[in-house]
Amino acid sequence: MRTSLGALARTLGLTTKAGAPADGVAENGHEDDPDLPGLGLGPSALRVNARSLELPGGVCSSFAITGYPREVGAGWLEPLLTYPGRLDVSLHIDPIPPLVAAQRLRRQLARLESASRADAQRGRLADFAAEVAADDAAELAASLARGHGRLFRAGLYLTVHAHDPDVLEGEVQRVRALAASLLLDAQPTTFRALQGWTTTLPLAADAIGARRVFDTAALAASFPFTSPDLQPALGETPVLYGLNAYSAGVVLWDRFAQDNYNSVTLARSGAGKSYFTKLEVLRLLYQDVHVAVIDPEDEYRRLCDDVAGTHISLGAPGVCFDPFDLPQGQGEDTLIRRALFLQTLIGAMLDEPLTPGERAVLDRAVLAAYRACGVNSDPRTWTRPAPVLTGLTDQLDALGQSNAPEAGTAADLSARLAPFATGSYRSLFAGPTTTRPTGHLVAFSLRDLPDEVRTIGMLLALDAIWRTVTDPADRRRRLVVVDEAWTLMREDEGARFLYRLAKSARKHWAGLAVVTQDAGDLLSTELGRSVIANSATQILLRQAPQAIDQIADAFDLTDGEKALLLAADRGQGLLCGTGAGSDRAAFSAMASPHEHQLVTTDPAELAAHTQNRETADRENDPR
Repeated sequence: MRTSLGALARTLGLTTKAGAPADGVAENGHEDDPDLPGLGLGPSALRVNARSLELPGGVCSSFAITGYPREVGAGWLEPLLTYPGRLDVSLHIDPIPPLVAAQRLRRQLARLESASRADAQRGRLADFAAEVAADDAAELAASLARGHGRLFRAGLYLTVHAHDPDVLEGEVQRVRALAASLLLDAQPTTFRALQGWTTTLPLAADAIGARRVFDTAALAASFPFTSPDLQPALGETPVLYGLNAYSAGVVLWDRFAQDNYNSVTLARSGAGKSYFTKLEVLRLLYQDVHVAVIDPEDEYRRLCDDVAGTHISLGAPGVCFDPFDLPQGQGEDTLIRRALFLQTLIGAMLDEPLTPGERAVLDRAVLAAYRACGVNSDPRTWTRPAPVLTGLTDQLDALGQSNAPEAGTAADLSARLAPFATGSYRSLFAGPTTTRPTGHLVAFSLRDLPDEVRTIGMLLALDAIWRTVTDPADRRRRLVVVDEAWTLMREDEGARFLYRLAKSARKHWAGLAVVTQDAGDLLSTELGRSVIANSATQILLRQAPQAIDQIADAFDLTDGEKALLLAADRGQGLLCGTGAGSDRAAFSAMASPHEHQLVTTDPAELAAHTQNRETADRENDPR
């Protein structure tokens, strides 16, 4: 909403300069030194200077706003209300009787028309300001006649506080610069410092009388009922997201105090989405939140090393992850559930669905492989070393060499699993698990996985995370971070995992954080839209122009929010808290030097850090 202000005073001729109402009409019932009631609770002593007032706790200086912009929007006083220093803002309002307003409008409109005609008769250039004032006067008169609005006298006053006169001077300059940026003319209350101070006190008394005429729409836009700062529900795990882009306030958010604990972070490449996500992970660790990460690009290694987390680089030389491991404390059907998962895993290895006959053969061979290692349905045997994939192929080979009807099926399955058991793809399954996925931070790196086994390694990581999340013996706040989620969306198993976790994570006291640079993967599929709909926390960083319209439709962005996301710097974005109502805040992610060192992925910074560390090691080497 844009409301005209600039021509109102000229239109009505109701106000001249500060303290001097037009037409001899008093704007308030006080003289220059009014006998204000209710001042008995004031300071014990004060010193009145020409432009300042010395109080027992500091000094202050007051200003009256005498010039306004021609048009204003809703909440245009926000920059003054959110000024980082101590600034008192006072808005005094008095209604003008409709009969008086109508008479003065007619009188002023006649003056403007007369002046315009006189200029035309004398051949002078048109006074465009007078023409605009005449148009505004006609619109106001029509609005008043229809009863669509009223006129009000409003006065806006500011009082700046500081501890000493030197600091006050700097604060005054900053406030006047802020007012000038809003096209407001802030004039000091020279020789009326006491009256300026009392005017900004909550006494409902205007001792200055510097009024301007507002209509209903302009006055409604001036009401200070909005703020750029969020007022979210904060529980036990508030996290500092950064600083508010429009105020000096901090943006604190607690995902575990929202309707659900999920979040989605969308941004173009290089906008700082992984940087922001790692900051939140680090700060949630301070709150004793267990975090598991699917890391496609091995970006969480330094963070894991610094906080003594568990980093599992799937596909790296010497790293094994045995799918036959039995989780502890999962219930009496643990062995059966593991056998069922192995059928799903082997189906992914074979890259095709298993037939009923193949499932029956696999089930028999899997249980036989466990029995060969002394593991059976007795929970007391589940602590024994589990078999590996070669144990399963051995059982299939033995079954294939028998005279059983399913011998051919068993031999075929063994042959097709040979590349993963003894061939080129065996490295991940060659032995027992080298690193258990336990600890307060567990990161599964997928960067070293070949494309041929990436789906299988991803399925192993997702299964380990799901077992941890659903463990009834270890209930606590958890967060599952899926960085570069578009890599999972391409795989059926990964897509199903995201869908299942987004739907049921809250029941297990867990949240899902989906981070992706390809918004189309989420917005163009039913599964992706379901993930967004089940995310009470939505973070939008810088967006590409090609995707901004699609994102604006999905998240109901205003034109201003679209412009913000198109021009945002790295780490700047918009927090949309749908779980706490419709709260939104533009923020800039902030990190301490140590946090920045842990979470940055800038190649130049990392190279400089490595070089400085090597130089320091050489200097400290006694040899």
